[in-house]
Amino acid sequence: MECWGVSATIAAACLLGMVVPQTTLAPALVSTTASPENSTDVTTTPMMLSTTPPGCSGRNSSTCEACVPGSHYDNQTLMCSCCPDPGFCLLPGACLLCARGFFQPLAGQQECLPCGQGFYSNVTGGSTCQPCPRGAAGNSTGADTCRSCPPGFFSSQPASTSCSPCVQGTFCNSSNCAQCPVCPVGTESLLSASKECTQCRPGMHKAAPQMMCQICSSGFFQIHWGQENCDVCPENHYCPSPDVSPILCPGDAFCPAGSTSPGYCMETFFRKSGETCVLAPVTIALLVIGSGVALLLVVLVALRRRRDTDRELSAARAPLLCKARPQGRYHGIPCDAEPVYAGW
Repeated sequence: MECWGVSATIAAACLLGMVVPQTTLAPALVSTTASPENSTDVTTTPMMLSTTPPGCSGRNSSTCEACVPGSHYDNQTLMCSCCPDPGFCLLPGACLLCARGFFQPLAGQQECLPCGQGFYSNVTGGSTCQPCPRGAAGNSTGADTCRSCPPGFFSSQPASTSCSPCVQGTFCNSSNCAQCPVCPVGTESLLSASKECTQCRPGMHKAAPQMMCQICSSGFFQIHWGQENCDVCPENHYCPSPDVSPILCPGDAFCPAGSTSPGYCMETFFRKSGETCVLAPVTIALLVIGSGVALLLVVLVALRRRRDTDRELSAARAPLLCKARPQGRYHGIPCDAEPVYAGW
């Protein structure tokens, strides 16, 4: 192999990263110096100047140049070529792989791109970034890992940038929660971002579809912790509060199932008889007396109205009787005078 007309030994001096920038072959320039004996022997003088490109010897410095950033030296073609694999070429003659947290899908680029928020790359030389899995999040760029959601938080979607707190009624007691399950029956979580659930207090309950503990309905009771249902207050007992045991009904009261307080018959007028209230004797006597008084009043009112009607009728007939008789006296008595019974 020759380096533009130079022998193979000299061509070996063209190190990696240096190629001929010309498209037309040209002879290499050789530095010569005369010996003290004025001979014409050719000797190699290394170039130590800072302007000499890296990898070029003094003998071929005019024909070798460093590959530009974004390319590397190819031993087969003796030309500068882009890096064949995804990554970036920044230094002359070197193909560098993208660091963790960065990626580059194209070959021969001069820089790597940082992974965006919600993505990461945990390998070198990556051509793509992976989305953060469910239960984790990434809120920074150029990340090589994703942050796991702490207990009490979750992320339900891939490529999340933050974790969300569990809402009331749900919990998460471990890391990497993709969702917060609902508290089991008989338990609840009163705060957001809860790591555990607490049991329902006595007097309360929580069934499967419910999110929070509920107070027992009227006529029901529950004296235990962490219960799913409430119990109805039994018969012959009453339950004034859902968090206390049923109280035995008094002997003179009624307490059907579901009673919140004992029911009594009205004192004096009623009395308990079995499961019902009946009229007391005094109440029956009062009803009889009242009925008699009411009947008497009705009779009196009727008689008075009849008497008033008779008076009105007599007053209306009087003028008619006077006109039917002629004026004068009959037997010394005026015609309009009332007849007097003489006893005959």
